[in-house]
This record gives sequence, C-alpha cells and structure tokens, in this order.
Amino acid sequence: MNPIIRRELLELLRTRKAVAMQLGLATACMVMVLLRWPSGEIADLSGARSVQVLRVFGYGLLAGILLLVPAYPATSIVREKVKGTLALLLNSPMPPWSIYLGKLGGVLGFTAILLVVTLPAAAACHALGGTVVRGGIGALYLVLAVATLQLATLGLLVSSRAQATDSALRATYGLVLAIAIVPLLPHAMLRGDRGFWPDAAEWFRCLSPIPAVMEIMGQGDVGAQGFTVSTHVTPRYLLLASLSSLICAALTILRLNQSILDRARPAGIMTQDRTGGQQITRSLLFVVDPQKRSAAVSHWINPVMVKEFRTRRFGRSHWMLRMIAISVILSLGLSVVAATGAVGWGVELIGGALVLLQIALLILFAPSLGAGLVSSERESGSWQLLRMTPLSAGAILRGKMLSVILPLVLLLCATLPGYAVMMLTKPDMAYRVQQVAICLILTAAFAVLVSVAASTLFRSTATSMIVSFLVLLTICMGPLLIWLGREAPWGHSTVRAALSVNPVAAALQAANTPGFTQYELLPLNWWIIGTTCAVLVAFICVRTWQLCRPE
Repeated sequence: MNPIIRRELLELLRTRKAVAMQLGLATACMVMVLLRWPSGEIADLSGARSVQVLRVFGYGLLAGILLLVPAYPATSIVREKVKGTLALLLNSPMPPWSIYLGKLGGVLGFTAILLVVTLPAAAACHALGGTVVRGGIGALYLVLAVATLQLATLGLLVSSRAQATDSALRATYGLVLAIAIVPLLPHAMLRGDRGFWPDAAEWFRCLSPIPAVMEIMGQGDVGAQGFTVSTHVTPRYLLLASLSSLICAALTILRLNQSILDRARPAGIMTQDRTGGQQITRSLLFVVDPQKRSAAVSHWINPVMVKEFRTRRFGRSHWMLRMIAISVILSLGLSVVAATGAVGWGVELIGGALVLLQIALLILFAPSLGAGLVSSERESGSWQLLRMTPLSAGAILRGKMLSVILPLVLLLCATLPGYAVMMLTKPDMAYRVQQVAICLILTAAFAVLVSVAASTLFRSTATSMIVSFLVLLTICMGPLLIWLGREAPWGHSTVRAALSVNPVAAALQAANTPGFTQYELLPLNWWIIGTTCAVLVAFICVRTWQLCRPE
C-alpha cells in the first residue's frame, strides 16, 4: 500500500473536523429524506413522492460534495511546502507519480467514507422506489464520484502552485464556483440558436456537474425556459470531467520536482531609479505603482489598518484596482446586453445576473480578506507583539475591520454603473435598485462578520477560512437547492421559509428576477440578517477582548 495514502488518510480521520463532517453529512441526508417521507398508511403508487425524495437527497449530496471536497486537496501539497516536509518527500525513493497518487488516494479515500455514510439514506430512496428516474441512485453516485475526482485533482493542482494555504483555499473555491456556474452561462445565452458556437456552448456546460445531476433527477436543465433539453448531458459530463481530471493530474505531476521549491525572484529596481521612458511606461501600466515607496503613516490614521494593507499581499492597491476594473467591465457589459436586446433575457434577468456577480465577489473575497485577520497573527506569534503596543483592543479591531470593509466597498461600488445603465433603460427600477443596494450592504456586512468571527475563534488561518467558506456557501447557496425543488417536492411556504434567511434570494426578489417574484422576503430578511450581524458584532468584541487580556 502506498505509505502516503495511509499517512494522509489516518491523519485526516483522527481529526475532530473529519468526524464532524461525517456525522453532519449523514445527519443532513437522513433529515432531508425524512422531511419528504410519506406519512400515514397510504402508498404512493404514482411514484411522485419517491421522485421528490430522490431529488432532495441528490441535490443535498451534490451541495455537500461541492462544499466539503475542495478543502483538503487545496491544502495538501502547500501544507507540506510550508512545513518543509515536501523536500523530504521529493528526495525519497518514491517517484512523483507515486507521491501524487498517495495524495489523491488520501482525499478520495476520505470522500469515499463520506459517500458511504450516506448509503442508508440512499437505501431508503431505493426502497421507496425513487430510483426509476434516469438511472437513479447508481447514476447519481457515479456522477458524484467523478465530480469528486474532478474537484480533488483541481485542488491538488492549485495546491502545487500556491505558496500559502489561504491563497490555495481562495483560488480553489473560486475555481470550483467557476466550474459549477460559468459553463452554464454561454448555453443560457445561446439557447435556441444553431451553429458552431451554440453547439460548443452545449458541450461546455457539460463541464459542470449541476446539469448532469438535474438530468438524473428528471428536471431538465437550469433555466430551460421551454426549450428542448439535450438528453446526453451525463455521458458528456463523465467524458469532460475525466479529461479535465487527467489534465490536472498530469500538470501536477510535472510540478512535483525540485523546482517546485525554488522561488527565484529578481532583485528589482525602484521606480525613481529607472530611466525617464521606463517611468512614463510604468505610469501608463500602473495607476498605483506596487514598487513605489509608501508615505509615512499619519497620526489620524489607524496604524493597524495601514499595516494590514501593506503586509497583506492580496490587499495591495494595484490588485484591488484590477479587480475593480474587471467588475466595472462585467457590469457594464451585462447592462449593454440588456439595453441593446442582444440576448432576450430582459432587464430583470440581467439585474439578477448583476446581483449574482456581486454575491460571488463577496463570497470569494470576504473570507480571503477577513478569515486571517486574527488567526494569522496568532498562528505566526505576532499577536503577542500587537498586544504589547499601546493600542487598545477596540483600536486593533477597528483597524483590522476597516482593512476588510474598504476593499469590499470598492468592489461593490464597481458594479453600480451597471445599475445606472439599467435605470436609464427602465426608470421605474430606481426603487428596486435601492432595495437591492440594502440587501447587498447587509450581505457584505454578514460576510465580513462571519469571516472575522471565525478568525477570532480558530488559531489556524486555513481552518478559519474553510469555516468561513462553508458558512457563507451554506447560508447563501444552500436554500437555493430548496428553491430548485419548488412546488415539487417543496411547497410555497417551505420555500419561502428557507429563502427568508438567504440574502441572495432577498436581493434577487428585490431585483424582480423571474422565479423569485412570488416570494415576499422583504423586510423579513433584513431583520434576520441585521439581527445576526448584531450578534456577530457582540461576539467579535467579546472574543477580541478575551484575546487581548494578559495571560
């Protein structure tokens, strides 16, 4: 047996997080099946209830795979690099492909255990007769197994190229979100057309596991809107996911050599030491020069905030300006599409796309910026130095919070030009834009506070980031799985209750997005999110005060 598989799997199974994940996933699947289990002594001969139970189970299991699988492969190789044990592995008699198979085998072994604990719920679906839908349980587990392989190989590829665990987690979850959602967009825009590009878009959407699972569940595709749906999604997904997994595996194995440890960097030249032509060129390429010497900290500026901006790689100005520029271009592009009628989506659907863009930015960047505020200081030992400064606990907390809030405010403001164009196209949307803005502000506050709370609770930056991602994705994306099963199997009141805690659904309902207009979520969602934010603020203040006390 590969010794790395044994070490990785045993090390993972001995942690409390692994036990919690196994028990949590098994309990969640059991509860989802019991919620739709037939009551009384009346049998459902039509099979409608059995199909409903299978859909609830399948969507819940898919959400669990997308949320839980990427965390461990994303930190597997980079953790060895940070600890200094990767050099020992590379100098061992094991070839690179054996090391890779050991890492991959440990992740797949743990995922296999997660899938095994869901078998009782799957057996209940089979006993009820829900397996008659397009292959049923067997096809569902086959797609989930291939999706696990796809996500694991992607996470290992990112881990082999990252230099820190937090950057690996941020990049991996961003790519997972892109693989799950982005392939669906070109097909939705070109649906109903004929030619090379519509056919290519139909193949490209099969790279995401969501259409394959929906086909197995007998629900067609995302946003079918009355069009005929292809019935070859599952075989195409199995083919494309396997090919992408092989490509990721090959690229990762090529990286597993001594060069992976080299970090050769040029000495660099300061801007004022360059020639006049080079300075003019850099002034055109960089609005903010990353190599320019920073000015002294003013007395009226919080020094902790300045320290966070200058020491955090992702928080530097030139990176933030690039992200803002990309957000402006995307929002204006969507608005132009809505105004010119190039795609028959309508202003409401384009507004929903803008909302999803902003929510995706918040989910990706809030944990990336906030999950390491306190945990990284405690992990590196610099928290003791910060406590020895004359700054109070409140000043430390304010400085760290502002270093996260300001970049997120800039990112949110970058998409406002898109709303302005839509209001010019349809002036009666001004009130709805105001409601959307309130929802997004509360969502941003909730995302920041969840990340900072996790940072104060855990010593490890990787753990706090994983917890932040899981909480945000569960709250923001979990209820949408129930929305997918609206009317069958979930009723109107159940869907409304689930969406009332979801800030994404509230923003989509405020934007008058089709599919959410029949649910009255405001102002109830504002009260729920606002109250939760107040509780998180109190928890963060108490926790920061505890950490700042002398030992």
